[in-house]
Amino acid sequence: MSSSKTLLITGVSSGFGRALANEALAAGHKVVGTVRSAQAKDAFESLSAHAAFARVLDVTDFDAIDGIVAGIEADVGPIDVLVNNAGYGHEGIMEESPLSEMRRQFDVNVFGAVAMMKAVLPFMRERRSGRILNMTSMGGHITMPGIAYYCGSKFALEGISESLGKEVKPFGIAVTAVAPGSFRTDWAGRSMMRTPRAIADYDEIFDPIRKAREEKSGKQLGDPQKAARAMLAVIDCERPPAHLLLGSDALGLVRDKLSALSDEIRTWEAVTLSTDGGLA
Repeated sequence: MSSSKTLLITGVSSGFGRALANEALAAGHKVVGTVRSAQAKDAFESLSAHAAFARVLDVTDFDAIDGIVAGIEADVGPIDVLVNNAGYGHEGIMEESPLSEMRRQFDVNVFGAVAMMKAVLPFMRERRSGRILNMTSMGGHITMPGIAYYCGSKFALEGISESLGKEVKPFGIAVTAVAPGSFRTDWAGRSMMRTPRAIADYDEIFDPIRKAREEKSGKQLGDPQKAARAMLAVIDCERPPAHLLLGSDALGLVRDKLSALSDEIRTWEAVTLSTDGGLA
């Protein structure tokens, strides 16, 4: 970013949130980060006496969000950039996973992000400027067995981001859905919620995927610091993309998905077109 800005980043205690906060502070920007405890608040604010600010907030505390955002606007300054980073992964076969776990996944990954956007938009719209980055995932474009609730939440956030971007573009506000591949964060470690396994029929398809994910954790190709720099570059550009993939694995897997989808559309094109007609 060419001039000093104020970023509001949800979930700055670890992972992409902390990496982005560190890079933004190093570049001379103010960062307001949301954390889950007073101890985490103190730890974050110790990064910079004059540029790091923290607010204790659970993004599923929907009634508190508007007040927190209004307080930041009044006490820290105009929020130039919102980064919806707070989120987590749920692992579990859908048949085995309670609906309560799906609700929690969507409350954090989707409803929390939407509530944050709704809180900052009146201020950004009035100023006719702003940037919103929503951290989705390559799992918002591709799927794999065992993370249906997670992929569903990220597909939802991808669609919401794209639609919102079209709504607010006339007001000088840009929305980018950032979809990382596998990075060296704690997504697959202690941050992931796992539904206990129970149905043996799924062992053959699920167990190898879980084993590979556990073995890969901490050894992923993606570097969170480089991802943070890429996000800062997107925030600074005049025409940011609606969708941004991060990582070579995300690029390859999403390209494969689009190619397979194109082939499937072509194969079923005659059936697709057969439903037109019937008007006199």
